Amino acid sequence: MKITSVIGMALMCLSLVSCGSAPQTPEPAPEPTAVVTSEPTPEPTLLDTMTVEEKVGQILFVRYPEQSELEGLMALKPGGVLMFGRDFEGLTRDEVIAKTDNLQSMSDIPLVIGADEEGGTVVRVSSNPNLAPEKYKSPQEIYAEGGMDAVVENATEKSELLLSLGVNMNLAPVADVSTNPETYIYDRSFGKGYEETAEFISKTVAAMRETGIYSVLKHFPGYGEVTGDSHKGEVRNSKSGDEIRETDFLPFKAGIDAGTSCVLVSHNIVEGLDSENPASLSPSVHDILRGELGFDGVIMTDDIDMGAVKDIENVYIRAVNAGNDLLIVTDYNGAYSQLLEGVQSGAVSMETLDNAVKHVLRMKGLMG
Repeated sequence: MKITSVIGMALMCLSLVSCGSAPQTPEPAPEPTAVVTSEPTPEPTLLDTMTVEEKVGQILFVRYPEQSELEGLMALKPGGVLMFGRDFEGLTRDEVIAKTDNLQSMSDIPLVIGADEEGGTVVRVSSNPNLAPEKYKSPQEIYAEGGMDAVVENATEKSELLLSLGVNMNLAPVADVSTNPETYIYDRSFGKGYEETAEFISKTVAAMRETGIYSVLKHFPGYGEVTGDSHKGEVRNSKSGDEIRETDFLPFKAGIDAGTSCVLVSHNIVEGLDSENPASLSPSVHDILRGELGFDGVIMTDDIDMGAVKDIENVYIRAVNAGNDLLIVTDYNGAYSQLLEGVQSGAVSMETLDNAVKHVLRMKGLMG
């Protein structure tokens, strides 16, 4: 009886527990509050901090003026200064260094300081016996004497000389192809065919790049086998577009692939690419250089004071709108005024100006 009673009482207790109040449903856990994090504000680039006036100055590559005009030029904050033979004539090495150092000290943004030291007929620096023991020979002559190795060695030597003087850009090598001594560009060209010229350009650009000097391929899209001189007036090249692409483009493409800093566009009218406009003022030619040849560096004009283009209306505005990033100019006040008015009036868009300045600053290592 006792065992039965105990079991009964145990069952009764269990029943009472199971029949008690229903367990409470727990409150749902609160949703976690989302933490909103804002992206860090990017640091402004130099381009972002520049005024319109400073941007206009930055796309001008100005021929070194008379000493009395230098302060006025530097007030415009040009992107670069181009030195000719007269700017080295009679100076000692130390005097040239003092001259280039002074230019850099007058500029908030590092300058391109350039010279044409092709060798042969164009020797702005080595024509001064205080700076080099003799004038540099042309690549044609050097190749004939010592082959491609000698050409590369000479390119390195020229680059090191210029850099030691404070000149950080050599407007070379000449990528035009000519095998005809009667043509205008022959003496300045490599004097060989397209493939050999392409090899010369590739190796020369590589040597210049290794020394740290800016190189400039010229004169896109190829001067061609013509006798005219665009320093004096209009020059036309009648080659077809297909032929130019298959021939004249080869050295330029080789130089671009080797990492050239700049490509200089000629003032010649190249009928197979644009029958109406000088190449330097042709959007079509610049589109080809950017698109077909894949060049993303600095595009510059030849000197706008040359006879082929200097009298064209709004030539500086047209040059920028065509796609040039640097304009070689002598009349820097005229260029600056026309471009500034062009930006203010909308004839040159801010996007176009910014894109040009961006290329220049990136070449100088100032775009982050």
